[in-house]
Amino acid sequence: MGDEEVRRVADALAAVEQIADREERIKAQSKIMAAQAERNKDWSKERDALIRELWDGGEGLSYRQIAARLEIKLATVQAVFRGKGSGTTRPRKSNGEGQADG
Repeated sequence: MGDEEVRRVADALAAVEQIADREERIKAQSKIMAAQAERNKDWSKERDALIRELWDGGEGLSYRQIAARLEIKLATVQAVFRGKGSGTTRPRKSNGEGQADG
């Protein structure tokens, strides 16, 4: 999939945002969000597998090289090896001391 396909998807999503009838727009957006939530699970598994392949047990690319090659955040690559969500998901602080709840 190249830049052209990404542009077409972005254009289609923008078209949904332009649906004049608010209820119809919300219905369409809700259907898309539900479908994408399921798709995200599969896409994440596929991305994580490729990240691990590129790292090759430490014999392949560095985390930074993988992030650059796949055009993703370094934190996303790191999260794969921590076994957690993306780098944008942070544990909540407890008692204001910067420690994660556990």
